[in-house]
Amino acid sequence: MDNEIRPVKGFILALTTALLWGVLPVFLVLCLHVMDSKTITLYRFLFAAVAVGLILLRKNSLPKVFGFRQSVIWLTIGATVMLVINYVANVVGLKYLSPSSVQVLMQLAPFILMLGGIFLYKESFTTVQFAGSALLVAGLLLFFNERLPQILVSESENAIGIVIVVVAALTWAFYALCQKKLMRSMSAMQLTLLIYIVGTAILFPFSDPSLITHLNGLQAVALLFCCLNTVVAYGAFTEALRIWYASRVSAILALTPLFTYLSTLMAEKVAPDWFTQPELGWVAYSGGGMVIVGSILTAIGKKTPIMAEQIRGGAIK
Repeated sequence: MDNEIRPVKGFILALTTALLWGVLPVFLVLCLHVMDSKTITLYRFLFAAVAVGLILLRKNSLPKVFGFRQSVIWLTIGATVMLVINYVANVVGLKYLSPSSVQVLMQLAPFILMLGGIFLYKESFTTVQFAGSALLVAGLLLFFNERLPQILVSESENAIGIVIVVVAALTWAFYALCQKKLMRSMSAMQLTLLIYIVGTAILFPFSDPSLITHLNGLQAVALLFCCLNTVVAYGAFTEALRIWYASRVSAILALTPLFTYLSTLMAEKVAPDWFTQPELGWVAYSGGGMVIVGSILTAIGKKTPIMAEQIRGGAIK
């Protein structure tokens, strides 16, 4: 397998994913001025379903749904519900928090996923991962210890956003845990297609597709970018995992909040009426840096296992 590993290409793909996910909140904010979160997510899922469906059709690799066991179908539906909640909650969170705060808080997702892997899949937990997890949690506490007073007195932010984004992180981790089991029955692209199709069906009754006619030119371009981002970013992410080590890919993705911060700063200079980057003190900056470093350590720490059984405690069997 080593001769199939392509670190340079894997690094570029992972960095592309981090960049696309990092700038995505800026474009979502533009869309939120006209469209609600459910409708934005509907268009993203529908676009992605068509794009991935055409790719699989060309490869003659469409999933054979009727050949799946009932348990696989129900798990796919459950994973879809989790991802739909994640997408919608992520966008709703941007109505209450700055993009940078949302992305820093979303770093809880890989931490929760790691815990799920320990408890559900009996994965080992290393000393480096333990140190990274502690650093990540401490960084979040430092970051929001300074940000929370600002949020409580802000006219443009609300502490309810913290709860919403935590829900988004939880549901993404649950989706990823379901995905790990579903990958035994189908390819990543086949699973993605099914999730986008089922997600579109779930979202349609709660959305208002006609809102697309209210978009101005800039907002229409922003929505198109969000749709393309869904396909390209996840495609790059999947390919990076195929040709490079998952731990290295995850470490690069930990840089996503940095790209969000930089893109929000740029957006504020271009359109100050639409974007506001809260002033952060050294405590918040330190906390944000600790979150990024903690995420990287959690991703790459694979060498010195701790007694996993002791950590799992009451693991789900």
